[in-house]
Amino acid sequence: MEEGKNGAVENRLQVGRPADAEFSIVIEPPRGWRLLNLKELWRFRELLIQLAWRDIRIRYKQTLIGAAWAVLQPFLTMVVFSIFFGRFAGIPSEGLPYPIFSYAGLLPWTLFAEGMRRASESLVGNAALVSKVYFPRVALPIAAIFSALADFLFAFVVVIGMMLFYGTPFSWTILWLPVFLALAFLTALGVGLWLSALSVRYRDVRYTLGFLVQLWLFATPVIYPTSLLSGLWKVLVSINPMTSVVEGTRWALLGIGSPPSGVLWISVAMVGLVLVTGLLFFQRMERAFADVI
Repeated sequence: MEEGKNGAVENRLQVGRPADAEFSIVIEPPRGWRLLNLKELWRFRELLIQLAWRDIRIRYKQTLIGAAWAVLQPFLTMVVFSIFFGRFAGIPSEGLPYPIFSYAGLLPWTLFAEGMRRASESLVGNAALVSKVYFPRVALPIAAIFSALADFLFAFVVVIGMMLFYGTPFSWTILWLPVFLALAFLTALGVGLWLSALSVRYRDVRYTLGFLVQLWLFATPVIYPTSLLSGLWKVLVSINPMTSVVEGTRWALLGIGSPPSGVLWISVAMVGLVLVTGLLFFQRMERAFADVI
């Protein structure tokens, strides 16, 4: 090993080359302000796939009912919401049965909440890997959210069955569903990057996450329609990027309301802000991960 010009350690390896040829790999911490290195992430795409697949296998390994856990969480939450908010509180549901109204909102919300939680724990949960092997660290939170996407696919089967049961027709608007799921994915990634980087240095971040998710749930129109809000409250809820995701998912699946045009652009701007700042913060903290974790 030799010392490079900028102080980085330079490994010179000779693999099947002539004696006078040298192959150099220089690994150094990122410098300056930059966003995601897509080229490097693409080179490690197989690792990203393996990490996501490992998380899925660990989640369902040696479980009694396997993938049904991905369905039970949103389904039982829907039952509780239907009893207390739909029947007792009498919250309107845009002319639809409250169970399918709430479940259609819980689908993208659960994807976001689970993805954010798993992404926030991805670095600490892979401490041995981070401290011993080089790879783009951002692959860990991305893979964690992809594993949450697998849970969404299982839970999505239930909403199809509920639509058939309640006689809710399918519409061409379902083609918009991937757009809103992508927004949920990117929101979870942006917040997850912040929380995962912070959790390396401050381990009590994981204890505040549950409280954050509960507050965010009630600030998102999962159990109520935005038509109930007006004035300042509606403006504040519109700033929440998950508002257009939940409302847009209901529109795409159930055909209720109108496409969230204005709110959608606000959400896109907020998601972009959270994602860019999360990537920049993650990059600035990344150089100390192996030492602190």
